[in-house]
Amino acid sequence: MRHVILGAGPAGVIAAETLRKHAPYDSITIVGDEPEPPYSRMAIPYLLIGKVGEDGTYLRRDADQFRKLNVTVLRQRATHVDAARRTVTLDNGSILGFDKLLIATGSKPVRPPIPGMDLPGVQPCWTLENARHIAELAQPGAKVLQMGAGFIGCIIMEALALRGVELTVVEMGDRMVPRMMGPAAGNMIKAWCEKKGVRVFTGTRVEAIEAVSSTVAEPAVAAPASAEGGFIARAAALLGFGSKSPAPPAPEWRETAPAPRGSAMSVRLSNGQTVEADLVISATGVKPNVAFLKDSGIECGQGVLADERLQTNVPGIYTAGDCAEAFDLATKARVISAIQPNAADQAYVAAMNMLERGAVLKRVPQINVLDTLGLISASFGDWQGVPGGQQAELTDREGFKLLSLQFDADRLVGCNSIGWTEHVGVMRGLVEGRVRLGEWKEKLIADPTRLTEAYIAQGQAQARWAQAGAHV
Repeated sequence: MRHVILGAGPAGVIAAETLRKHAPYDSITIVGDEPEPPYSRMAIPYLLIGKVGEDGTYLRRDADQFRKLNVTVLRQRATHVDAARRTVTLDNGSILGFDKLLIATGSKPVRPPIPGMDLPGVQPCWTLENARHIAELAQPGAKVLQMGAGFIGCIIMEALALRGVELTVVEMGDRMVPRMMGPAAGNMIKAWCEKKGVRVFTGTRVEAIEAVSSTVAEPAVAAPASAEGGFIARAAALLGFGSKSPAPPAPEWRETAPAPRGSAMSVRLSNGQTVEADLVISATGVKPNVAFLKDSGIECGQGVLADERLQTNVPGIYTAGDCAEAFDLATKARVISAIQPNAADQAYVAAMNMLERGAVLKRVPQINVLDTLGLISASFGDWQGVPGGQQAELTDREGFKLLSLQFDADRLVGCNSIGWTEHVGVMRGLVEGRVRLGEWKEKLIADPTRLTEAYIAQGQAQARWAQAGAHV
């Protein structure tokens, strides 16, 4: 059996390892379009603050991992798939045949149509190559403008702040993280960032980026902020990611004021202001990397359409990870949920079905947990609410705390939280478990902080009823 996996991220690697575990003699090929060994993009912030070297971003520490597993890794890019002929064409002109195919090509950054995006000082923050360029320019005291304040943008912002840059963030939406947080929550995160010294413009677009003549002095070197137990470390713990290699030894730094720098670019904003920048980072969002599937015979919406077994409309062709628009059995809808735990779950299910083992993906959790300069926020499920639903919201602006609960009948279907980290697990349990709250719905509307009590009273009772029913 010939298995071809397009994509060398977490989904591709987990699928390959799962296939090899259960099919020791099958042919397995991973196709990845970057020159480095398979790595995690979630580790790039660690790299930018010096907590790990590049090898600390690698998904597997053993450089011979794939050779030992007899898995072929090709550093090429797929340009076309012919589902009828069961072939994949690569960018070097070679053609791979397959019996089973997994599409795990992930996402790619959205490139906004702005004049000046081709300037060398403009970078996305998506690959290790991008990270190298950013590390070179984001020196202490450098003027950095970041376009975008979504989930990825806020993670990048954390690393930039720890590098000691002068940071400006520009977001088109009316609030920060607009696809994760409601207006009150998004504006609370903005106020927190401004309190921490970050200049934030919301409801504002970058209209043009222009090069200006500059004389740049060698930047002074300042001690990086410690990441041990810091903001990024806490976010990693909540999201289930940790360093896979020890941090490089800390260098000996000298205390010195930043050297003067001339700005290399002038950034014109829609609010009429102009911002000088040594570095512009584009973090305006990502989209599923599926354009190469045009005319392949594989159906796509925003991502690759798949059923609960992660199979596409073509038998024997599967998908997983950020590019998958997977069927959620709980909501009966197809969902893209671009988080690493989902990629791992989907890769396992897809791989088992490539081996005809009959695995089913029960849920596609819609979860985001974010650490923005030390402020923990979370969103679950239908955080925007549902038609005909009810809402309860509790806000402590001075304390930077917020709870927003969304109900459909007597179920909690979505929520936003800021600052209430003790409720994160309970909120997830109530939303994903579709727990019927009964009288506890009105109690939560009156006091949203009673989530733990509600879960103990109703969630555990529901679990006992389900268990008892299974034995009848």
